Amino acid sequence: MGKESKHLLARLKEQREKLNARIQAAEARTKVTEKKQETRRKILVGSYYLDKAIKENKMATLKEVMDEFLTRNSDRILFDLKLNNDSK
Repeated sequence: MGKESKHLLARLKEQREKLNARIQAAEARTKVTEKKQETRRKILVGSYYLDKAIKENKMATLKEVMDEFLTRNSDRILFDLKLNNDSK
């Protein structure tokens, strides 16, 4: 392999590495955006059901549902639920 061929090959590999880094960065940005959108959807859905429970005077029912659903004590505190002994 000639000197020019080796130089070309080295340059192409360097370009590939840079392109791979750009791809990884773009994928990471996409993942962050998707995670933010998922979190926003959860907040909006939760807001809807919380507002609905308040307007329909069904907070007790919502609290019962949350009592079955929530396992983390830090979450249970938000609803004034009995804390789990085995939860971290």
